[in-house]
Amino acid sequence: MIKTTLSRLSAAGIAGLLIACGGPEKQADGNESEVKVLRFSAIPDEDTTAQKERFQPVADYLSKALGIDVEFVASSNYGASVEKFENNDVQLAWFGGVTGVQAMTRVEGARALVAGQKDLAFKSYFIANASTGLEASDEFPAAIADLKFTYGSSSSTSGCIMPSHFIIENTGKTPMEFFKEKPGFSGAHDKTAMLVQDGSFQAGALSFGTYEKLVAAGKIDPEKCVKIWETPTYADYNMTAHPDLENTFGEGFLDKLQQALVDCQDEAALKALGREKLVKVNNETFAGIAAVMEKVSFD
Repeated sequence: MIKTTLSRLSAAGIAGLLIACGGPEKQADGNESEVKVLRFSAIPDEDTTAQKERFQPVADYLSKALGIDVEFVASSNYGASVEKFENNDVQLAWFGGVTGVQAMTRVEGARALVAGQKDLAFKSYFIANASTGLEASDEFPAAIADLKFTYGSSSSTSGCIMPSHFIIENTGKTPMEFFKEKPGFSGAHDKTAMLVQDGSFQAGALSFGTYEKLVAAGKIDPEKCVKIWETPTYADYNMTAHPDLENTFGEGFLDKLQQALVDCQDEAALKALGREKLVKVNNETFAGIAAVMEKVSFD
């Protein structure tokens, strides 16, 4: 009798533990069903060691606003974030313009939902170490052709693809033709700034927002790491959703998700994205980026 009672208690305890740990739940008809989770990721554009800490407030906000479980999944590099999206390992991602276009191209029905208001008029900065003698100018800095130059990630919109586009536009040469020495890739915007400041590279290109944030935080000295040119504006970062969300959470869910993002006034979530406000966009917003991607090559 005692053994039977203990067995029942153990079974009940295990079942409760499974539910508490996110295991299968029992429906009324006795069938098991998986807990529905929206998995969210982001390109590691800066401070690549603290992604979860940075983006958790976005997951927390969406979970509360939509009444669902939302989990942040870190990505080791830009390509990994697109691959996770393509494989449906994540269903929502904070992409750059290039990675967003890649995701939309690879996943039929993928939909750009929102961007920051400043993302519709984004720009890149070309920077140089003060030892080069280069200074801020309205003219494209053709002298960087002779310098040791670094991009961010090869898939970065503001740290590689658009700067390359403007090199082609201003010189008629591809980056591989323009630079005397093959350019490097730091992997992230903040790393580009640090490498130029410490002289590891003489010049580079990065997001204007990251440069300004690093200067404001006192991590970059604009007298040592000089902004020498800023590009014309273009559309960049965006939140793109996987079409499978409609199967998981029901028809019309993408519209609800888009509205929840547009309505976001959560300071922690907006700070995580580095944006003051999110606005509606669609795939066509990034058609210009797609066109540039066809022209830029490092072969």
